[in-house]
Amino acid sequence: MKSRTIETIAYGQPMEMGGFPIRQALPSSKADSIDPFLLLHHAVLKVDPNVDVKHAGVGPHPHRGFSPVTFIFKGGVHHRDSRGNSHVVYEGGTQWMNAGMGVIHSERPPADIQQLGGVQELIQLWINTPAANKMEEPAYIPVSKEETPVVYSEDKLAEVQVVAGELNGVKGRIVPHTSINMFTIRLQKGAKIDIPFSNTHNAFIYVLNGKILLNQEELPAHYLASFHKDGDGISINASEETNLLMGTGEPLNEPVVSHGPFVMNNQTQLLEAFRDYQMGKMGVLIEE
Repeated sequence: MKSRTIETIAYGQPMEMGGFPIRQALPSSKADSIDPFLLLHHAVLKVDPNVDVKHAGVGPHPHRGFSPVTFIFKGGVHHRDSRGNSHVVYEGGTQWMNAGMGVIHSERPPADIQQLGGVQELIQLWINTPAANKMEEPAYIPVSKEETPVVYSEDKLAEVQVVAGELNGVKGRIVPHTSINMFTIRLQKGAKIDIPFSNTHNAFIYVLNGKILLNQEELPAHYLASFHKDGDGISINASEETNLLMGTGEPLNEPVVSHGPFVMNNQTQLLEAFRDYQMGKMGVLIEE
């Protein structure tokens, strides 16, 4: 395997989103997107047991034209949507939603976590949907930690959860519209692991905590690296105990026109999305 070299490094800038403190690593000043990956938000949130669960977390809001994916590193998330889905996923799990033609959903702390308080650590990643599939029926796929296959390095110091795609013959439960690999990786100090993937894919790594070396270049916590297409994989060395998210994907090479919660291919489609939402065509979410 020939390891790729780093193209850009971007810092996850602290900001507020909907009243919550987050870090935004994508888009950044270095890249608007890493096709097909559009947005990466990293949040570490204290759960206040004094707040009614009905008012905690993120309330009902719409999406169309892409897949918002939530990776849960601590705590849990209760997903509800206008298609009747209601499901809780805890630490180590993933909530993968294809918004398709339009859906309204909420993401709140589960009642048990809300009552006790604690910490939620989440990453939300937006993955673009091909133009041909943007108006499909929405789909929601919850995957628990126990349902997520794992690949270990030879020295057992690296643990890779295969959420989507494939690694060393091990396939994730999620099957996206296009060729995409999504891995959550836990590294002990001194761990070394090679992650092979298609030489046509774009790729990124985001470090939640800890520090890694990529071809002798350091990538510390809260930084995102993208890579040149000069190899067929990435070699990772852990300088200390580290958690990271890695994604690779075949670029769509399609126009992107987005605003707020909608990602389409042209301005007309974007205006139609707002109209359809206002007319109630994306359904109604009543939380109980």
